[in-house]
Order: sequence, then C-alpha cells, then structure tokens
Amino acid sequence: MKAKDVPQDDANMMQGKWKDPIYTLDKDGNYTTSYSLGWDTKNAVMLHAWEEIKDKVEVVKQKVIAGELSPIAYYIEKNIMDVGLLAKYVGKWKWTVKKHLKPKYFNKLSNEMLEKYASEFKLTIEQLKDIERIKNDTISFSLSDLDKKQLSNEHQ
Repeated sequence: MKAKDVPQDDANMMQGKWKDPIYTLDKDGNYTTSYSLGWDTKNAVMLHAWEEIKDKVEVVKQKVIAGELSPIAYYIEKNIMDVGLLAKYVGKWKWTVKKHLKPKYFNKLSNEMLEKYASEFKLTIEQLKDIERIKNDTISFSLSDLDKKQLSNEHQ
C-alpha cells in the first residue's frame, strides 16, 4: 500500500489520539511507516468489542447490586482485568482473590487488604465498598479510561 492510500476512517473512536502503524511504500518504493486512524471494517469490529465489554460489565454490576458478588468483581470487569492479574497486583494467590469476590468474605476483609484493592482500582476504601456508587456508575470507555502512559509508550 502506498502511504497516500492509508485509510483514515476515524469514526471518532479514540478522538484521533490513537494511530496504528502501517508499513507502506513511499514515493521511491522504499518501505516506511505511516499511521492510520483506522478503517471502517476495523472500526466496526472495535465498536462491537467495546459493546461486548460494556454488556459483560453490566451483567457483573447487576450481580453486585443483587448481593451475589462483591464490588471487587465489578471493578475487575470495569478495568478490563481478570482475577489472575489482580492477584499479582495485590500480592495474593488467585484462589484468595476469587474468595474475596464473594460478599461474605469481602465483608470480613481487613482495612489493609481493602486498601490494596482500592489502590489498584484508584479508589478509596469507602468508594470500593459503596454499592450505591456502583448502581449509579455509567459504563463508558474512552482514551481517558485507558492507561495513557502505556498507550504513549507502545504507540508513538
């Protein structure tokens, strides 16, 4: 593909802040890197993927509100994490974090353990425990929700 032919169908998904590197040919026929905001097919797939994530977060949210899961489960889904990743971040075994997803064990956690979880989700202990906050939380994803530092390191 020639550099001038690289698709730029933004669809406003990342407000023009994310560009994919594409190998293209310059005017002399040499390979170079050009950047694309996206193309229609890729944007459609990405939008569908984000909708799937939102749906999954909503299901977990309803389980937390119903008292079937602890707030940790909601914030794991909302932050696009899994139990294994959170376990590594808080320095616990996976089975321990899984246990903390059950409200009866979550309600018995020490302030020290609650602080570890809250810190990973960039919350206070009070915010982590607040079911009303979860009830009123809207589920949206944008570049500001993602790790900007990681994005800037990987895609510049």
